[in-house]
Amino acid sequence: MDQDNQTSTDFILLGFFPEFRYPDLLIFLLLVFYILAFAGNSVLILLIGLDARLHTPMYFLLSQMSVIDLIFISSTVPKTVANYCTGIKSISFFACAAQMFFFLSLGLTECMLLTFMAYDRYVAVCSPLRYAVLMRPRVCLQVTALAWVGGALGALVNTWYPMSFPICGPRVINHYLCEILAILRMSCIDTSVYEMVKFVSTITFLLIPFSLILASYILIFLTVLRMNSPKGRHKALTTCCSHLTVVSLFFGQAMFVHLTPDSSHTPKQDQIGAVLGTIVTPMLNPLIYSLRNKEVLEALKKCMGRCCD
Repeated sequence: MDQDNQTSTDFILLGFFPEFRYPDLLIFLLLVFYILAFAGNSVLILLIGLDARLHTPMYFLLSQMSVIDLIFISSTVPKTVANYCTGIKSISFFACAAQMFFFLSLGLTECMLLTFMAYDRYVAVCSPLRYAVLMRPRVCLQVTALAWVGGALGALVNTWYPMSFPICGPRVINHYLCEILAILRMSCIDTSVYEMVKFVSTITFLLIPFSLILASYILIFLTVLRMNSPKGRHKALTTCCSHLTVVSLFFGQAMFVHLTPDSSHTPKQDQIGAVLGTIVTPMLNPLIYSLRNKEVLEALKKCMGRCCD
């Protein structure tokens, strides 16, 4: 890249595992994952919108998760592929801040939505007679709006603060996206105050939701164990297993990134964590929910039947 074309505030993204010997293979796999994730989540959103049987709180929340996954993967992969194909590795200060904001905002929103989805399953299994009242459409819309707004506000603080730090030395990021840890490593000043802000944010948006989800599923499993009907027990467990799988993927990746000491992270580990969160998980989520869900499969067959007629 011609450094003369780079402004003083631009950053340089080294790309998708730059030390890998076969970058063409990585970019090809990246495109395959992107196509699968985009198609899977788009189909899921379409099915939930078209099939009246899927107009329930659980599927409404699932459609929101698919929207998050679509924005998640679309905010990183196209830029990565374009940088590789054109050889232009620079990213402007504002584009870097925007990418970081979307990355954080979507992650925080997903965390809160997963918590509400656990509450939805808790009410459905433990208090089915009150489900229509507790999970009425207005409540779902209000909680969803709160999740999006809360995620955006939390991301705004955690984007504006580190991006205001002065940068020393080369503005080179050993990553395929703008990431907070990389910005902090280039900072000239003491970042201990921000570390405290990050710690409080982690407790608020990660550990508390995870504790609530864990408590919800402990109560669900205790209720399931007391059920006399094997069919009812199987149905309850089936509807919860998909959500638990997604929760495990999300919180496993998030805790690896945010709860391990920053000093112990290597650029390669940061990239692996980002790949799991922004590429692999968005690709797997629609498969996890659709393959284990008869209602979604029936809606897909119905839709395909209409298209073939």
